[in-house]
Amino acid sequence: MAKRKSKKASKKKTKKTSKKATKKRAKKKNAKKVDDVPVVRLDSFFANLGGGGRMAKTSPLDEAQQIMYDAWEAPTCRKAVALAKKALKVSADCADAYTFLADYDASWDDEALELYQKGVEAGKRALGARAFKEDVGYFWGLLETRPYMRALAGLARNLWNVGRHDEAIGHYRELLRLNPNDNQGIRDLLMAALLQLDRNDEAEELFKQYKNGCMAVWMYSRVLLDFRAKGDTPVAGKSLKAALEENRNVPAYLTGRKSMPRELPGHYGFGDDNEAILYVHENKAAWEATPGALEWLASKAK
Repeated sequence: MAKRKSKKASKKKTKKTSKKATKKRAKKKNAKKVDDVPVVRLDSFFANLGGGGRMAKTSPLDEAQQIMYDAWEAPTCRKAVALAKKALKVSADCADAYTFLADYDASWDDEALELYQKGVEAGKRALGARAFKEDVGYFWGLLETRPYMRALAGLARNLWNVGRHDEAIGHYRELLRLNPNDNQGIRDLLMAALLQLDRNDEAEELFKQYKNGCMAVWMYSRVLLDFRAKGDTPVAGKSLKAALEENRNVPAYLTGRKSMPRELPGHYGFGDDNEAILYVHENKAAWEATPGALEWLASKAK
């Protein structure tokens, strides 16, 4: 088992709105994902509105969640971990506390997986069975669903990393079923997984579901699928031209003309170098698994 490295505490935000209004917005077309939106801290901000800067503590879980908001704002990782453990003492149903500890305190993969699983179970308890019947399609848009969604996404990602691929893909699909709008960017991870496992028909179905995708991950995945279909064809060439217009930096990293950095960037912009690095980190294995793909790319994108 590989030793897990400690990470700095994450500082993310998102927003809260009324359930009725959120459901209306959730029916709109999928918006582009912007990774530099600090997701978790916005959760804290909007939860605190109208409460004099503090969320009203109506239950142990509410109190534990407020402690987690404090943890995400903590000046050091050690302080944040201590607050996450405190949150669990207040309420064992605090999914975000388990997820945080899995991310930043677990020493081994199996320890992290256990914590993510506990986070998923805690999230289910907190939401109750009714949410999984009545709110399907609107998860994430409803603030109270986010701890569960974060825990399930962490579980899926780590299952993939330890080679439990079918389980990970099942969880990715569940996240998209609950939240088709995909605020978490799960479609990108699922596409990379399907392509790496040569499940091309399933990847094509995912393209149909999110046909308006225009980021590098979507454009270059389209290129790879077209090349896999019939090789060097006008269709593959057209897809490559469109992908290059979106981000010209990807081929250099895929083909090895430029070396990948030791650490992944913490943010990116559309079409920039960081976007290319993050795409290659997730998707190079799929290109390497496709005979002739990298050689063709190198010849076409000089």
